[in-house]
Amino acid sequence: MSPTLLPLVSTPRHGSRSRMTCRFRCNDACDAPVPNESDNPAMRDLVEGALARRSVLKTGALGAGALVVGGLATAAPAAAAPGSSSTSAASTAAAARGGRHCSHDVSKAAFTPVAPNRTDAVTNAPEFTHNVVIRWGDPVEAGARRFDVHAQTPEAQAKQFGYNNDYVGVLPLDGRRALLVTNHEYTDENLMFPAGEYDDVTIKKIAMAAHGMSVVTIERGRAAGSWIRADHRRSRHNRRITVHTEFAFHGPAAGHELLRTEADPTGTRVNGTFGNCAGGTTPWGTVLSGEENFNGYFDASGPVDAANATSFKRYGLATSATTNRGWSDVDERFDLAKHPHEAYRFGWVVEVDPLEPTSTPVKQTMLGRFKHEGANVTIAKSGHAVAYMGDDERGDYIYKFVSADRFRHGRSPAARRHNKTLLTKGTLYVAKFTGDGTDDGVFDGSGEWLPLTSHHRSHVPGMSVAEVLVNTRLAADTVGPTKMDRPEDIEPNPVNGKIYCALTNNSDRGAKYPTDETNPLASSMVRTELGAPLTSKAGNRNGYVLEVTERGTDHTATRFAWDLFLVCGDPTAPETYFAGFDKSKVSPISCPDNVAFDGAGNLWISTDGNVLGSNDGLFRVPVAGPRRGHVEQFLTVPFGAETCGPLVSRDQRSVFVAVQHPGETDGATFESPSSTWPHTDGFPRPSVVVSYRR
Repeated sequence: MSPTLLPLVSTPRHGSRSRMTCRFRCNDACDAPVPNESDNPAMRDLVEGALARRSVLKTGALGAGALVVGGLATAAPAAAAPGSSSTSAASTAAAARGGRHCSHDVSKAAFTPVAPNRTDAVTNAPEFTHNVVIRWGDPVEAGARRFDVHAQTPEAQAKQFGYNNDYVGVLPLDGRRALLVTNHEYTDENLMFPAGEYDDVTIKKIAMAAHGMSVVTIERGRAAGSWIRADHRRSRHNRRITVHTEFAFHGPAAGHELLRTEADPTGTRVNGTFGNCAGGTTPWGTVLSGEENFNGYFDASGPVDAANATSFKRYGLATSATTNRGWSDVDERFDLAKHPHEAYRFGWVVEVDPLEPTSTPVKQTMLGRFKHEGANVTIAKSGHAVAYMGDDERGDYIYKFVSADRFRHGRSPAARRHNKTLLTKGTLYVAKFTGDGTDDGVFDGSGEWLPLTSHHRSHVPGMSVAEVLVNTRLAADTVGPTKMDRPEDIEPNPVNGKIYCALTNNSDRGAKYPTDETNPLASSMVRTELGAPLTSKAGNRNGYVLEVTERGTDHTATRFAWDLFLVCGDPTAPETYFAGFDKSKVSPISCPDNVAFDGAGNLWISTDGNVLGSNDGLFRVPVAGPRRGHVEQFLTVPFGAETCGPLVSRDQRSVFVAVQHPGETDGATFESPSSTWPHTDGFPRPSVVVSYRR
């Protein structure tokens, strides 16, 4: 089937009056009354003064070891960081050096930045175009029915592409084909189902089948950089993973009493995954997926056992007869009054092997249990696997895991089997950040990774290894880490070895959460709609991008340096900062969510929750050299949508983006949608798109 060609665009997720109230997955207050900026004038003066000094001190002084090309620059990228094996570090760096696809290389290509807009389309930079790869309801498994919005069934949806695609991974099969792996985070039933055509039970069963993950074979299209869906009837790797798919628990918490239920008295098996947000592809070719807002899927028909009350409160789980998704109406295990331990079986990092379609996916307990945005792995110089993770909640933490065993190079089955065990043993840490003061005009400082537990020894008094892993938030609370502003995607840069973290926003910073040098803003400049004047609102509304440098460029180190690489927002706002780059030349950026890298080491940032009046989008920014901090908007997503993914292909020709929840705005319904993107139907369909040079 010929791909549909469209442009690219995005919208706010939290805090927009045009956007639907986020009932189940919002980790920030959408528009709750908050104090005015005048409540903290001293902090605002300090921030503005520091940023003014910072711009003078840092401009032109960041070019040591220049490694990135952006805009019209033609400098060569730096070599990959010593020992780095993150995803495709070697192959992407080699592709960038070789220059064989220079005219199509997205890491080097100059483009005209996309202007802020409210268009119901994917709007690319004019030098680029895109095609839709796959949409909600498209067939995935052999025998899948053709999608009919008026004849949906749970059985059909379990073989079709799920709803609200988030993380995107692409694993090459050969020169022509690859596997697209995508999360399906949650559902918008009001946009999915025509009124009066489905009963409540059927809607819930279909929605359950629309969660989880998809593995889809894709193949190169006719245009360089384009990809299309391969014939699902002859694609043996294709697979849907849903709330009913069996998973195995691996690691020290497997079999612990808190994971045991009436259905699984061994505590080693569990059905399903949901709330899957971001993820990562491991150096051994598996995909990690983070179970994030799992708490919204449970309710309680009666009183909950008091033994679980502290844990349930810390994780936001219902402890009374509260109705969330209402899944307990069709599956009793989601009723915490009857099956309280079921909640402990979610909130993990999931590992799936797309190359083995009959394999049992795994929940890796050694990586801890919290609201995982995702997990991204690099190989340290010592050979140990190191995973970086964020807990996506206001005031929660950043984590790191270091494996006990070392990565084995090579493609032998034995090496791969060994590497698939690396996440089961090691040490789990949580981050504490210390500022060095703002007299230097810079938000920066040092930090320490505080150990929580290894696979054989807990470092938290009064808690066993398994208890730390099951109740990681409670364990972390006891050791004094830094409360962050919604740490979402965290990834190591395969070129320079530094770690980049998207801190999306925190409307309560300066009120419930005091400011500190790592989280400095008690107020931010926002606008109610495109073209409206900037106004001040309490809290960190536009977010930051944090840059971490491990001591000695050793990812296993327990000490690090850090700086705020970006203080996001409108460049005309006094609090914003773009790594010292000229603010008059950058694109506005609000609410960073996911990050990715190209072969030259450029940082790509997708956004979720734009409070500057525009749709959300995808941005490219060099991290070193004379153009460090030059933020340029590459695309925007449709009205009401969030930009997810993103991913730059190994050959540097393709940029994949998952367009999540188009048309998710206040008052929107199936009959009265605020978006019909991708405009193949009269209703919106979340989809994955790929952009490439014209």
